[in-house]
Amino acid sequence: MDRRNFIKIAGTLTGLSLLAEACGDNPTMVNGNNIGASHKVGHLLHEDNLGTSVSTNVAKVAIIGGGVSGLSAARYLSQKGIDDVVVLDLEKEMGGNARCGANEFTKYPWGAHYIPLPNNNLTEYLSFLQEVGVITEWNKEGLPVYNEFYLCQDPEERLYINGTWQEGLIPKFGLSKDEDEQIQQFFKFVNECRFRIGSDGKDAFSIPVDDSSTDAEFRILDQMTMKDRLLSNKWDSKYLHWYVNYCTRDDFGTKYDEISAWTAIHYFAARKGKAANARYSDVLTWEEGNGFLVNHLKKNQNLINSALVTSVQITQDKVHVEYYDVNCHQVKSYIVEHCIVATPQFVSAKLLKDSARQEEVRSNFKYAPWMVANIQVGRLEERSGIGPCWDNVIYDSPALGYVDATHQQLTQQRNKRVLTYYRPLTHKNVVDARKEAIETTHEQWVKMILKDLKKVHTNIEKVTDKIDIMIWGHAMAQPLPGHLDNIVRKRMAKSIDDKIHFAHSDLAGISIFEEAFYQGIHAAQKIVALAKKNFK
Repeated sequence: MDRRNFIKIAGTLTGLSLLAEACGDNPTMVNGNNIGASHKVGHLLHEDNLGTSVSTNVAKVAIIGGGVSGLSAARYLSQKGIDDVVVLDLEKEMGGNARCGANEFTKYPWGAHYIPLPNNNLTEYLSFLQEVGVITEWNKEGLPVYNEFYLCQDPEERLYINGTWQEGLIPKFGLSKDEDEQIQQFFKFVNECRFRIGSDGKDAFSIPVDDSSTDAEFRILDQMTMKDRLLSNKWDSKYLHWYVNYCTRDDFGTKYDEISAWTAIHYFAARKGKAANARYSDVLTWEEGNGFLVNHLKKNQNLINSALVTSVQITQDKVHVEYYDVNCHQVKSYIVEHCIVATPQFVSAKLLKDSARQEEVRSNFKYAPWMVANIQVGRLEERSGIGPCWDNVIYDSPALGYVDATHQQLTQQRNKRVLTYYRPLTHKNVVDARKEAIETTHEQWVKMILKDLKKVHTNIEKVTDKIDIMIWGHAMAQPLPGHLDNIVRKRMAKSIDDKIHFAHSDLAGISIFEEAFYQGIHAAQKIVALAKKNFK
């Protein structure tokens, strides 16, 4: 079994600094760059002297932030006949942490790289997937038929553990009988959680998050960490603890001894999708990862890139949006009837110039930093066991391993591949880890990456052509214990004077595509409802 294969059939990290890890033998010099994201430009939000606006435009709606939430909101508004919409984003390319890149060999993700099979009640989401060709048709029973080219090809996952590659990510090679039984018990528990229904008639664990049952017997899980939940059942296997810690770091950028147990279980228990040609645990993926979906969301939208929004204020029943045009170094503005702020809450509070809101966000929202690298390689030497897969994980590594961006290509002979390597920076508190990551040089990152991958590919230094590095300083919100019923989280989601609306996955505390997609829809629905009301 592995995490996704589990769904089909039903550890502690060191505190060493990144610089210490980079010490050791000098590898062959590797080309590449630290390419983003644009934290230096973003920090201009702290400046008060960027100048006055040199031009003013008018639109119906301005959307601040071109991640999945913002782009989903723009798409929904367009579908409802509201086309006078502008989307402004700081980066050169929109998409948030679902952005992607490309070279002469393949496309590749810079962040989110797959989506699980969707739940069947998410009708707007399923409609979007049909629109982009991910769903090709519906069978007689009303089940979606997924495009076979987009379902992850086999072999899907492997784990390097105790000297060999095993199939699947759940440790099974070298375990004692007791350790194996603990793992089976754990999965029996989370599988039962999938089918639990609250007294309010809602699923115990649902997508979007706020559609979940509020029953106390489920919510109590949000008052403890996932590690404490394991120990309460006397599950103490080091392999189970490593695996659960791997999962929470992978899905939320947060260690299992810090994350809410409710959130950790949600990953397994919220997936209930049914399909004509796939199991509910199957995943959909592309060379460019979720950039495939983002590129469709961007179509036919009025997008302004390299636009650092600095202020969102209501004046005389209109919303005034000011932004700094990074390319021409000028301040410009929009006057709109509605504004959707689809940025993380620490940014949103800055834009509103609301010091009280900023302090509440600072006290209640924490964000996990990540490093993602795209590594161009030739033919790699392999250890024993199962051969190369889409997802490749090393037991007890500070990183999460890599996905092979070329895995979905139809050709079987590949002289070059791109490996997308993921590492949530959980070795320190988020503030120190973020600062250290920004200060770490490209050469130091390269040393760390090659040192890690040399455990399984002894010739990695010789066959690596290029490594590009992306630092995500605030990749995702951390769902720490108590986040579900946090009144601040709920207050941050409320609209201001029916003019300024909010949409971002950090309002749910879970950074998944569906959550961000529906955050955008819910904000856009408020504008559509107000437009109908005013028309009447």
